[in-house]
Amino acid sequence: MPEAFKDYVKNKFRKPAPLKGLRVLEVCTLLFGPAGPSFLAEMGAEVIKIELPPLGDVTRSLNPFGWFYKEQGPAFMHINPNKYYMALDLHIDLGQQIFKELAAKSDIVEFNLRPGVTSRWNVGYDEIREVNPRIIYIEKNGFGQWGRYAAENRPSNDGAAQALAGYAWISSFPNRPPLKQSVWVCDVFGALMGEVAVLSALHHRNKTGKGQYLEMSQSENIMRAMGWVWPYQQLTGKGAEPAGNRDQCICPADTFLCKDDKFAALAAPAPDEFRGLCTAMGKPVLADDARFADHTTRLQDENAFAILKIIADWARTKTADEIETLGKEHGFAATRLHNARDENEDPHRRERDFVKEIDDPMYGKYVEHELPVMMSKTPPKIKWTVRPVGFDNEFIMAKILGKTQSEINELYRYGVLGKWKDMQGRRPPPDWDQKSGVILRR
Repeated sequence: MPEAFKDYVKNKFRKPAPLKGLRVLEVCTLLFGPAGPSFLAEMGAEVIKIELPPLGDVTRSLNPFGWFYKEQGPAFMHINPNKYYMALDLHIDLGQQIFKELAAKSDIVEFNLRPGVTSRWNVGYDEIREVNPRIIYIEKNGFGQWGRYAAENRPSNDGAAQALAGYAWISSFPNRPPLKQSVWVCDVFGALMGEVAVLSALHHRNKTGKGQYLEMSQSENIMRAMGWVWPYQQLTGKGAEPAGNRDQCICPADTFLCKDDKFAALAAPAPDEFRGLCTAMGKPVLADDARFADHTTRLQDENAFAILKIIADWARTKTADEIETLGKEHGFAATRLHNARDENEDPHRRERDFVKEIDDPMYGKYVEHELPVMMSKTPPKIKWTVRPVGFDNEFIMAKILGKTQSEINELYRYGVLGKWKDMQGRRPPPDWDQKSGVILRR
């Protein structure tokens, strides 16, 4: 362990957060929108999640097989830690005014709505820039704020983005139907790219004093992650075809069925790695075979299929754990495929505090994983999980805007502020004691 990370896990909560002092207003739903501010929240930013009362974020209804944890959706819990929860109706003039008052005291505003919605609500970039010229304002949706698809006002989601970008097409096996990834890769990767842009804009503001308007397309973002596919198409005129688990740029690299009916992922592109694999298979002469002697030659389809068949036959004589051990001994990448339980219980992940038990005052103990970046001086961290719709209204209105209780009561009376609907995913857990999790205890 590097000296800088000695006692990292033990001291993590004693150290400052890197984005402490930064305030973010989030008007986002589903995953592509909220996931971005969540990264900032784990880095210490004060993120105020503004939802339309009483139902709030649609993600509150996304539950695997209809299962809730203490009446809360695990997808929503995973994607929204460390935030403050406000329910503000932006359809109402006074709600729009409250939003502008908050924006005037904020650094970043994030939306993921259809094109034109923010302008109809009088909270578009031009309106917000009037009250805060230094604001970093980002709008995220399926196809951006302008262009043909935006003009058509197309709806989108992660699956649609995978389809439109060509991601689902190449994620399958040859001669099989396209295969959408079951995880929301377009949402999360797009969200991360959005925050790269936000932090870059903040750097620009620190140098110039000027804010700016950012916009991004979910489908374009996942295209950016598809590596060699688009340059290859452009330069050769050939489309990338589905290849299953075979890596078309690395050989050998694939996933193999083992003797114990488990799978092992294996890769050995470099000369020493390939020679080590051949030795592990008991076939050292293969490293000097003309078909496999160098990486470029191995990548040719005929040769690639030949070496992958040799490895596949060998893998069926070994357990996945045995192949993993041989990889360590002979210097090539090899690992047994893990499922969610394996990853959750992995002692390596637990030791590093990446997979950890959260002890939340409202939802109790549950297992979550932290931001996968270790920072020796300013570590990111999860401090609490989600809250019901509008849970922090009074705190936000009083602390940030200086509203009196009578003014807050008036806003409730006119429907500007709201609270949760009495349904799963929106209300507090049934065992809530009416005190745990309130803002002063966080």
